[in-house]
Amino acid sequence: MTLQTLSEHEIIVTFLALALLLVGAYLCGKLMEAIKAPKVVGEIIGGLLFGGTFLYHFFPAQMESIFMAYPEQGKVLNLFYQLGLVFLMFSSGFNTRIDVDRKNMKIIACVFTGATVLPMAAAIPFAGFFQEAFIGPQGNDISFLLVFLIGVAITSIPVISKIFFDMGVMNTAFTNTVLTVSTFQDLCLWILLNVATRMATTGEVDLLDMLLVIVFTLGMFVIAKLAADHFHSGYRKKVKATDFYTVSFVALLLFSGVLYVAGINIMYSAFLTGYIVKAVSQNDPEAAGRMEAVANFSFSFFVPIYFALVGIQLNLIHNFSLGRFLLFFAIAFGLEAAGTIIMLLFTDLKKQVVVNFAVTMNARGGPGIVLATVAYSYEIISVEFFTVLILTTMLSSLIAGYWLRYQQKKDDTIFMELTKHTET
Repeated sequence: MTLQTLSEHEIIVTFLALALLLVGAYLCGKLMEAIKAPKVVGEIIGGLLFGGTFLYHFFPAQMESIFMAYPEQGKVLNLFYQLGLVFLMFSSGFNTRIDVDRKNMKIIACVFTGATVLPMAAAIPFAGFFQEAFIGPQGNDISFLLVFLIGVAITSIPVISKIFFDMGVMNTAFTNTVLTVSTFQDLCLWILLNVATRMATTGEVDLLDMLLVIVFTLGMFVIAKLAADHFHSGYRKKVKATDFYTVSFVALLLFSGVLYVAGINIMYSAFLTGYIVKAVSQNDPEAAGRMEAVANFSFSFFVPIYFALVGIQLNLIHNFSLGRFLLFFAIAFGLEAAGTIIMLLFTDLKKQVVVNFAVTMNARGGPGIVLATVAYSYEIISVEFFTVLILTTMLSSLIAGYWLRYQQKKDDTIFMELTKHTET
């Protein structure tokens, strides 16, 4: 067996492209952190600078010599793009917690319904208005509608968690409720996205196939959850670090391939694998530290490159309508905020707490970007909708971060004392 390889020049120019993307993502990410904004926004901007919005627009020949130097370079860079997505979802799966505080069940149910069910239902009439400009070549009415509705309702656990951590309000009644709701919300939306990608792959709308994909996708998570709840002992022998990493990565790659055959996309497979690894290793005192090391490496190399490659594909000059973006953003942000407020009127939460929930659940962050990139890679959506989803994610995350810090500055107990009459 003889494997084809890249020439030395092609390898060096690929390294150069990756280095520039990483530098751009790092510097812009640090700039965003300095102004108390989500790092992911800066990492996308770092890639955007090299694309058609800026440097490629003014210096196309020079940018092509770095990012399109040989015919296969796009595919090589796309491998790093996919690895960033896979490790992002793998880490998200490992860090996912499904713990419901029974005392807050009513609030959790109201926030989930208001931030997920109501906005998705209310957004259905608007999808037809955008479809002509936003649908991709492999999209159909249902797959496009699913992506459109997910784009309206999705919330980011990583971005919200980072904001809460930086503010020093983790493990308060407010933050625990938000993270619990976001976990259930993202799980439901990932299942719907998997249905959409399945339809794009098969090229047809088969109701039985859709039902089977939903049942199988949800069933895999239920199995993983049951295993986590009943896997009290885990493995008993002490495991070397190299063995832990090797087995985890083999499981990640193997499950991605096997589940793809069963109709589950790579993104959701990586998420499930991370959750399963957590279940199996839950009593290993060194597992969390080892996975943190994987996350640290991924979030310093693969993930920033992934976000930068998202940014480099954005073209705000040619593939963008400011009017449609502002309209979609107003609809998405408004419907999710309104739905959350409406449902929380049935609780005894303070008015300001209700508004805080409405703004916070609009932070789309990483999951919003994953939605855009997965839907675009399956050609369900057009490059314009891809751009709109990315910009909606960036702007909503900025608004949520600054709003929550402003509220904390006004009242440092706002995230602990939620109700009108009692402390939670």
